[in-house]
Amino acid sequence: KVNMPSPYVLELGSGGFSFENCIRNSRLQASGEKSTLKLKVKKTGTTIAGVIFKDGVALGADTRATSGEVVADKNCSKTHYITPNIYCCGAGTAADTEKTTDMLRSNLALQILSMGRNPRLIMASRILQDFLFRHKGQISAMLLLGGVDCTGPHIFTVGMALSTKLHLQQWVGISSIFYCMWTQEDDAKLLVRDAISAGIMNDLGSGSNVDLCVIRKNGTECIRPFESSNYKCERQGKYKYPEGTTTIVKEQTINLDLVEETVQQMEVAQ
Repeated sequence: KVNMPSPYVLELGSGGFSFENCIRNSRLQASGEKSTLKLKVKKTGTTIAGVIFKDGVALGADTRATSGEVVADKNCSKTHYITPNIYCCGAGTAADTEKTTDMLRSNLALQILSMGRNPRLIMASRILQDFLFRHKGQISAMLLLGGVDCTGPHIFTVGMALSTKLHLQQWVGISSIFYCMWTQEDDAKLLVRDAISAGIMNDLGSGSNVDLCVIRKNGTECIRPFESSNYKCERQGKYKYPEGTTTIVKEQTINLDLVEETVQQMEVAQ
């Protein structure tokens, strides 16, 4: 009999606080290494949320688009229309999520014309999964797909890591994406609002307003914005400076003479 090592290793925590990173940071600063001296703040990016209530789905997202450390757009829409019964929230590169959802919308539009009815959520999920798999993770798109079909309300997540998941459990949380199910509609709206607001408050990559999309069996309601951000900064000073604040080092004036002027009549169709 050969005793094989168990693949499950139980690692017990030491308990208490750990200040290893503080010691590391102080050593990096004392060493003067330029390549390792600059420590960047952790940014998780977009915050999107999904809640399944009794007869529908509530999706929400923030409205801040960033380019590195620069806020590129304060009021961008991260909730994309797919079909009358399906909407999609996107996180990742804005261009990738926009083109991916455009592809899904056009494919499902053809399916609606062919079948004469609204498509199922699993069909939309499979199209996204096949599309992202063909590009082997080169498309930076993390998508939260929600809607109501003939089998009821559903939420799918399709990630750039080629993973697809149907969420049936009560509570799930992954990074800046949040899911829940089986609440009342009003409670679902407030829960999505609170989740997005928490991301806006605690994450540098999330900000501005809260957008909400409620998908029901009998219709869809998109509220933009559902709530404006309460974390707006006020200007502390005046940014208009009087003339003469900046010293003029050298001044030169050149007069340009008109050499030739021609006028050409534009042809107008009779």
